[in-house]
Amino acid sequence: METPFAFTVHCVKRARRHRWKCAQVTFCGADEQLCQLWLQTLREQLDNLMCRPKHLLVFINPFGGKGRGKRIYERKVAPLFALAAVTTEVIVTERANHAKETLYETDVHKYDGIVCVGGDGMFSEVLHGLIGSTQRSAGVDQNEPRTALVPSPLRIGIIPAGSTDCVCYSTVGTNDAETSALHIIVGDSLAMDVSSVHHKGALLRYSVSLLGYGFYGDIIKDSEKKRWMGVIRYDFSGLKTFLSHHCYEGTVSFLPAQHTVGSPRDGTPCRAGCFVCRQSRQQLEEEQKKSLYGLESSEEVEEWKVVCGKFLAINATNMSCACPRSPRGLSPAAHLGDGSCDLILIRKCSRFDFLRFLVRHTNQCDQFDFTFVEVYRVKGFQFVPKQAEEEEGEQGKQGLGQTCAHHAPCCCAASSSSWNCDGEVLHGSALEVRVHCQLVRLFARGIEGSPKPAPRR
Repeated sequence: METPFAFTVHCVKRARRHRWKCAQVTFCGADEQLCQLWLQTLREQLDNLMCRPKHLLVFINPFGGKGRGKRIYERKVAPLFALAAVTTEVIVTERANHAKETLYETDVHKYDGIVCVGGDGMFSEVLHGLIGSTQRSAGVDQNEPRTALVPSPLRIGIIPAGSTDCVCYSTVGTNDAETSALHIIVGDSLAMDVSSVHHKGALLRYSVSLLGYGFYGDIIKDSEKKRWMGVIRYDFSGLKTFLSHHCYEGTVSFLPAQHTVGSPRDGTPCRAGCFVCRQSRQQLEEEQKKSLYGLESSEEVEEWKVVCGKFLAINATNMSCACPRSPRGLSPAAHLGDGSCDLILIRKCSRFDFLRFLVRHTNQCDQFDFTFVEVYRVKGFQFVPKQAEEEEGEQGKQGLGQTCAHHAPCCCAASSSSWNCDGEVLHGSALEVRVHCQLVRLFARGIEGSPKPAPRR
């Protein structure tokens, strides 16, 4: 019997809980020329796949999470990149904003994508560097809230190595490094909204996951003082903030996202090939075309809604914000690329009721089914704390429409909170936020699988 000739094809095998694994299939044949023909044809077909990256710039945060970033990349990711003939330029960051500064100084067009190895903070740093350098090259003023930002042609890949890995979990469905590496190799692409956060005419930061005031703002501010505790500091600060039970008075004004085809409580989560994101993008483009040609005015005639009161928390989410601790996230039906964010207002309530609300983030019950919780799908909003209203008078209310004339005295110990912007502290309380539809693209395809049934009430 003749010795067969063989070649091996490496492929993706789907595993449980949205994980991907690298698998092998070996083909055998008695004809060497036929095997070589198959090899040549397969290689040509792979080379013709323009969506697959060939050269990547990789940033590794060696300090984030539990300090496992470098080890995870070297053991789980680098061998897969080598197997797929993906060349890389690796930079191990040495300080805060190292990646952001590098992206501003580097000609990124010679790469097919940017990969960050770390947690949500590392992703945020790369995001700011890529968006900022793109706007600078295009001559766009990022400080103007209504400016149409220019999307970057490069995709961002996330290798999870942080504490929560919220962005990765919400876009892939798992925080597994091998799965994320395989999504990068096959060249998946997923468009994602980005919110710009402004204060007094200046850009503060960009946000892609959570922008939280009150409860989540107090947690992140307190945890910054306890970095020596490691990741457990979030649990400690969370308990401390819950027991403090501070509420904050102010005015929230928002512009409803009338272009979207979904709602925050429709029970329809964002999935791969999402119809809601695709349809909402089309309707938003139609609105913008009508405004451009003068057929309809845009924000000047759109009615801003105003809500006043005392709030335990004000949260704005561009995505579900799912993570291993909260598998459905803060807003389970939030969509990644529909040009809107879900604005969640938790009014003053008892400590027991607030605990009931928090517990629902860990189960299948509807977390918005409380009288003290309001949720809106918006494409922009503004917040002015009562303290700023009193100091600035009518000047702080311009452009906000009708506002409350009278407020009951605040019973809280603290007069104002801080904002939690994707895990970073923003100290200015008065903000204006705008959502930019599908501004960046990731090496991902969205969470695969059919949507789960609507939550129990």
